[in-house]
Amino acid sequence: MAVPQRTIALGTLPFGTTVDEATSFAVLDRFAELGGTVIDTANNYAFWVDGGTGDESEAVIGRWMAERRNRDDLVVATKAGARPAVPGTGLENAEGLSDKALRTAAEASLRRLGTDRVDLYWTHIEDRSVDLAETVAALAALVDAGKALELGVSNHAVWRVERARALAGDRPRYGHLQYRYSYLQPRLDTPLPSSAHVHVTGELLDYVRTEGDLRLWVYSALLAGGYTRPDVEVPGAYDHPGTPPRLAALRTVADELGATVNQVVLAWLLDSDPPVLPVVGASGVAQVEEAMGALSLSLDADQRRRLDEAGR
Repeated sequence: MAVPQRTIALGTLPFGTTVDEATSFAVLDRFAELGGTVIDTANNYAFWVDGGTGDESEAVIGRWMAERRNRDDLVVATKAGARPAVPGTGLENAEGLSDKALRTAAEASLRRLGTDRVDLYWTHIEDRSVDLAETVAALAALVDAGKALELGVSNHAVWRVERARALAGDRPRYGHLQYRYSYLQPRLDTPLPSSAHVHVTGELLDYVRTEGDLRLWVYSALLAGGYTRPDVEVPGAYDHPGTPPRLAALRTVADELGATVNQVVLAWLLDSDPPVLPVVGASGVAQVEEAMGALSLSLDADQRRRLDEAGR
């Protein structure tokens, strides 16, 4: 199944760990009822939680699809490369992007998901210990075998994405990119909350606009609740003079539209240039309902201009 042109992906990082299976099923059910089809997971969610192995999110999704018998109605995207090779360790010991690692990871993901293919297979983080040509060939082989239908890349330097696409030649190549991005913009000289996060830059946006065959997905679109929840602290990278006027503009536009601040953020992303596909994590049904409500929201030209220019 193809990725819809204007849509929201359901981020499933906490499923099976900090969000129990019953709640995960309820979230997935409501997402599907509201027309959602794109589910984003990874083979390492969430290994860092006490008792977590990295199997949990994929396994929960696999059991849900088996019970609902809806695999063919969904776009299932998963990632490889950032699962610790030795249980109990971290990203310093990630499995990486070698041919063997990718083949092994793909088979394990398919088994947990209970499917014969994923619609989109991402390389999760960079692995500069492996020749890029080896990674490109391994990914193309997965597509040729029908185990992955399309390819994506997350958290890589733009020049390495371009080099990988050039190396692929006529073989399957990256068509989707996933990076951190939201309406609030961070200081680039201040670390992001996770060392593995790579933020969208002007160069990346220009690259996506220019190439024409690339789709940009973004995570942390709602800053993990930072726009609306008083108990969530916005990361220090966003603490600069440009943030207050942007937050004020968001609230004003939300009031004009009778929408929530989160919905305005998502609408801003969905209709940006280039268009963006937000990955929105949810730990409850209400969060899914709010996020999917953004799909019916439209910003007029003046609202868009005010949001874009705030804080400059």
